[in-house]
Amino acid sequence: MIVIAAAVLGALIGGFTAKRRNGNRLDILQYAAGYALAFVIVGMIATVLVDRAMRG
Repeated sequence: MIVIAAAVLGALIGGFTAKRRNGNRLDILQYAAGYALAFVIVGMIATVLVDRAMRG
C-alpha cells in the first residue's frame, strides 16, 4: 500500500510541478511519470524498513 500511495502522490506532485512551469501535455506526463518512479523507489525502501521493524 505504501508503494501505491507513493506512486499516486508522486504523479500528482510531478503533474502539478510541470503545470506550474507552463508545460504542455507531454511535459506534464513526463514529470508525473518521473516523480512517480522516484516516489515508488522511496516507497519500496519504506516498505522494507517497516517490514523489518515489525519482524523484530
